[in-house]
Amino acid sequence: MSFKNLKSSRRGFTLVEIMIVVLIIGILLAIAIPNFIRAREQGRAKACSANLKQIQSALQQYAMDQKMVAGAAVADWTTLIGSTSYIKSTPACPSNGSYTATNIDNDPTCNSSTAAYPHSTTGQ
Repeated sequence: MSFKNLKSSRRGFTLVEIMIVVLIIGILLAIAIPNFIRAREQGRAKACSANLKQIQSALQQYAMDQKMVAGAAVADWTTLIGSTSYIKSTPACPSNGSYTATNIDNDPTCNSSTAAYPHSTTGQ
């Protein structure tokens, strides 16, 4: 077997080809990772908004059942939670925030800083 035949029988990728593949993968990751992070934050914000709507709905139902006047103060909205109450389990903020409600007419709020989405139940 001559040297020429030995050289042509070895096949593989050159360093340039491998570097091009690594570069393409890097570009795809640079595009995909920020989009994934943004989608995750939007999901958290929507889950938080849904929890706030659930709390507001429970407060309104409680106020109607108790014949409370408009603007009545809410001492502790967590009393509305239980298997036979208005909300079965305590809503948890996906961004580790906490929910507060001051009175029947005001929307509950969340103290988390979830990106760019309002934590109000009005207008949604």
